[in-house]
Amino acid sequence: MDFAFDARTEELRERLLAFMDERVYPAEEVAREQRERLASPWETPPVVEELKAEARRRGLWNLFLPDPEYGAGLTNLQYAPLAEITGRSPQLAPTALNCAAPDTGNMELLAEFGDEGQRKRWLEPLLAGEIRSAFAMTEPGVASSDATTVETRIERDGDHYVITGRKWYISGAMHPDCAVFIVMGQTDPGGADPRRRQSMVLVPRDTPGVEVRRAMRVYGYEDHYHGGHAEVVFDGARVPAGQLIGEEGGGFAIAQARLGPGRIHHCMRLIGMAERAIELMCRRALSRTAFGTELARQGVVRAWIADARVAVEQLRLLVLKTAWLMDTVGNRGAHTEIQAIKIATPRAVVDIIDRAVQLHGAAGVSQDFPLAELWAAARTLRLADGPDEVHQRSLARRELRKYA
Repeated sequence: MDFAFDARTEELRERLLAFMDERVYPAEEVAREQRERLASPWETPPVVEELKAEARRRGLWNLFLPDPEYGAGLTNLQYAPLAEITGRSPQLAPTALNCAAPDTGNMELLAEFGDEGQRKRWLEPLLAGEIRSAFAMTEPGVASSDATTVETRIERDGDHYVITGRKWYISGAMHPDCAVFIVMGQTDPGGADPRRRQSMVLVPRDTPGVEVRRAMRVYGYEDHYHGGHAEVVFDGARVPAGQLIGEEGGGFAIAQARLGPGRIHHCMRLIGMAERAIELMCRRALSRTAFGTELARQGVVRAWIADARVAVEQLRLLVLKTAWLMDTVGNRGAHTEIQAIKIATPRAVVDIIDRAVQLHGAAGVSQDFPLAELWAAARTLRLADGPDEVHQRSLARRELRKYA
């Protein structure tokens, strides 16, 4: 068993680490200041476009796509340590590399299931970073952890589909460059198989009947990490039938294919968030004194740091194993491990960041450190792409089946 990264991964890691040190970390405060001066909180700070141009110049672009026709041609195992590095600055680094959710999942979906016209119209500008996109599945009126319950209707009307429904927490929808929604809804509500009732269609944002009603906050934050979340209403929005993705009734299967890689990408970046929290925790502990003693000498602080290091090393190994399985036996063969990392990683990282906040005192919940936003992002990922309990239910059922 070889734990070393291969030559290409190591070369890209060195290039990406240099980019983070030289350009991304210094841009964090610049981006915050620029955002405060913008007319809308959803406008892109100019420094982000500068970072994107520099990332492309350095060959750090579309690293997440394993298909060399569209991306860097990296395996999941090669991409994992790179995604981890971007997680250290989740507000800037993924976007700078064109590796930010939800666009990553949407690009993968279009690359696998889109037809030639759909790839030309939507995938190519997404790959070029010219537009952004949103994935509209979650609804406020149903338990969205069960994707078969979506109520939005997608009804055939001649050579068009008519979409009617209400979605919320639609990631990416607040970004001014968001040009298209991938919408999941029911085309056959009375179908015998609950998993064949849903379909997906491409809905341009400027389609009449599409209303981005309001931004949805995350623990009080405007979530720039995912291009914002929104409540979106589709009120008889009409699109050509050619904007159906795949076939009618294939929406549930497409959603599952999209969410698998998305879950591991989130977990990869979460490890980077945890590493940033550990670094900040150590620097704080070594620089602050309370009651005449350096915080780093306090037993409870040392226990926090040690436990955090143990947790991160465990999580990283599980994520790398999952990435290797996805590469070798496919997403279905890695189903148990994908669910395991989705349960374990956000839970542990929330705890690590929370202790880093505690060590920083009031500064930990302030805008002067990234910890509060990191905590909010990590806590949200205990819900995104399926809450912990749904994955626990499925994983336990598979485990029990071995002994039934």
